[in-house]
Amino acid sequence: MDTNNYIKQYPELMKGKKILYVHGFASSGQSGTVKRLREVFPAAEVVAPDLPLNPLEALTLLQVTCKEIRPDLIIGTSMGGMFAEMLYGYDRICVNPAMHIGDTMVSHNMVGAQHFHNPRKDGVQDFLVTKALVKEYKELTDHCYEGCNAEEKGRVTGLFGDEDDLVNTYEEFSAHYPVSIHFHGAHRMDDKSFMHSVLPVIRWIDDRQENRERPIVYIDISAMIDRYSKPLSALMKALRMLIETYQVYFVAPAPTNNKSYISQIQEWCEQHINVPAYGRVIFTNQKNLLYGDYIVDADETVDFMGTKIVFGSDAFKSWEEIIMFFKRLGGQ
Repeated sequence: MDTNNYIKQYPELMKGKKILYVHGFASSGQSGTVKRLREVFPAAEVVAPDLPLNPLEALTLLQVTCKEIRPDLIIGTSMGGMFAEMLYGYDRICVNPAMHIGDTMVSHNMVGAQHFHNPRKDGVQDFLVTKALVKEYKELTDHCYEGCNAEEKGRVTGLFGDEDDLVNTYEEFSAHYPVSIHFHGAHRMDDKSFMHSVLPVIRWIDDRQENRERPIVYIDISAMIDRYSKPLSALMKALRMLIETYQVYFVAPAPTNNKSYISQIQEWCEQHINVPAYGRVIFTNQKNLLYGDYIVDADETVDFMGTKIVFGSDAFKSWEEIIMFFKRLGGQ
């Protein structure tokens, strides 16, 4: 979903909680992602230690840090995603996890003199990647997934950029952790990919931790797609607003013998809505069975127990009118 103003503060999310951020290779706790987390979640405490170069020392530091601060959420990017996977017992988001960082070092010519991308507290800016260090990383990553069990599967989300040209561990990661999602972005996470892809997952986790139940909004496919299979005008603007306050689900007819139709709808949602649509596409011919608060549908005869918003009607000719309607509700 496109937007011009990416960064926005959410003081109500992760309020009073601790977020442990685990940085990637050749980075530090002073990375732009850390600044982004602190800006977006001003009421949370973000802890981001500089990792030792030695992988076992780095993992030990992280394990000790977890015991000390008991983080409510761990976010790791790239190599940090690999380390985050191994920090069992906590809710975790692994973004483009480099699960075979030793192999990545070799394949991308990282052996030799290197320079840290961000300042570190110890003042060190240059370091050396040796064959011995590569071997140590390979030995450590041989133990990835060892603590993955039924409970851990429900505590880990993997996010994988569809333009990542550095690592690609989606297939193996998703074989262990079912909640593995592609997002629009590259290996290095920028403001846009964070706000569109990571933030929705953090909101889901915070809601689950708080047992927070948001009002439910269903949006039928008839109110989303134009004749050229493009998103209708102002739809994306409306979705950005709605997902901040509501649980949003997307509804389409359930075909009896057309599996390709299901794939087409899912692919459309993945392409245009992306992460916020993950696990939230419903195929049904019985909308009267949907339990929720609102439905946006172009069919004025739709049978729904909640509030019906008929897209294209005199009251709701476009998504701009629907946006104004929900703004007046104030999240109710």
